[in-house]
Parts: sequence; structure tokens; C-alpha cells
Amino acid sequence: MERIHDSVLHPESFRGIGGEAGNFRSTDWSMIRCAAGADLAAEEALAKLCQGYWYPLYAFIRRRGYDCDDAKDLTQDFFAHLLQDGFLQSADQRKGKFRSFLLTSLKNLLANDWDKKHAAKRGGNQVIISLDDTAEDRYVHEPSHNSTPEKIFEQSWALTVIRAALERLKQQYMDAGKGDFFDGIQSYLSEERVETYVDLAQRLHTTEGAIKMSVVRMRRHFGYLLRSEIARTVSDASEVEEELRHLFASLGN
Repeated sequence: MERIHDSVLHPESFRGIGGEAGNFRSTDWSMIRCAAGADLAAEEALAKLCQGYWYPLYAFIRRRGYDCDDAKDLTQDFFAHLLQDGFLQSADQRKGKFRSFLLTSLKNLLANDWDKKHAAKRGGNQVIISLDDTAEDRYVHEPSHNSTPEKIFEQSWALTVIRAALERLKQQYMDAGKGDFFDGIQSYLSEERVETYVDLAQRLHTTEGAIKMSVVRMRRHFGYLLRSEIARTVSDASEVEEELRHLFASLGN
């Protein structure tokens, strides 16, 4: 996505599609406590954690100098490590943000020389998540400048959060039978507009005023969903706005 429009920072949440503003999703800290168990619910919780964070961790490892195959193995090993030795049970929400917890844990893994040759010993070759060619395809399109591994991790995290919010927004429009309408106006979430209000209104068989109001509502609701995603990763709701500013800073916005 291009540069996000500043209106997503609007403090007022849109009450309409998707429910009331206070209904934030379960936090990743709640999910990690669930993943510390040994039942089917724990496996599902860990799978969700992996889906949300595997690429930022993979990109960090690649930027640290590991090749594609080693980075895939290490990413798998890291999530396997989360299941071992009561590691998840020791995670403390009070110690900071969830992404910081993951990155610190990964750095410790790399510092301990948990590389490819020890994979079988560490994780028993257990496949936690499928890392196909999309991992490297995404990585080779990262900026070519000399960003630090930490910067790449932060950028990847920010884009992951934005994509998750955008997918939720799209699904809500589709559930409401407005998928085509969403496809038409979603470009107005960014500052790169592909159509004028007049042209879009004509194509969607509505008025220019209706399009403008829909864009305002969509931006506000996307801002709410973005905050909702961020709220999952912090220990206190008071940290959401700070994290939102950090997200935009990570992308250079």
C-alpha cells in the first residue's frame, strides 16, 4: 500500500460496519498464554502467532546475513523453540510489547548459534508453519538500502499490521455484500487515488456526495481496525497511540 492517508489517525471510530469501537480483539499476549498449553486450542493459537509474525522474523534473519534456506530453518526453529522448556509460560506481558519480546527472543536464539546444523536436535524437524517461496519473493523486494536488521523487522511488522487491518476491512465489506464497492473506494485509504470522486460515482452508479461520505467512513473505520490490531500487541491500551505513531515512523510516513 502507498502512503496511508493521514485521516486514519482520526480519534473518532466509525460506528457501523464491524460493530462498536470498544470490541477489540484478543491480545497476542492472551494468545501466547493459550499457546503455552498442550491441547488443540494451543496448537491453533500458536499457528495464528506464526502467521502474523513469521515474515518480520524471517526478514530480520535474512538481513543478518543468513541465506534463504538457513533463514527458513531458523524461523521454523524459533517457533519450535517457543514450544519447548516452558518458554511461553515464562513470557511476561508486563515486560513490554509483544513484538519486542519476539525480537529479543530471536536475537538470543541467533546469539546462541542455533543455526541450521542443529535444527534436528532443537526442533526435531518439526514444521510449525509452511514457508514457501513467497518468503524470499517478499524479501527481495525490500528496499535495497543498508537498513539494519532491526529496521527491516520494524518495517515488516508495520506492513503486517496494516495488511491485517485491511483484510479485516475488506472481509467486513464483503460480508455486508459490498465487496465491489470496497474495491472501488479502497484506493482512497492511501494518497494515491486512481479515480476522481466524479468518475468513481459514475462507475458505481451513485452520487459524488455518497462516495465522499463513504470514503470518510471507510478511513475512520480503517483507523479503528488499525488501532485494534495494534492493541493486540501491547500490554496496556494507553500504549496504542504511541505504537501507532511508531508504525507510521517505521514506514517513513
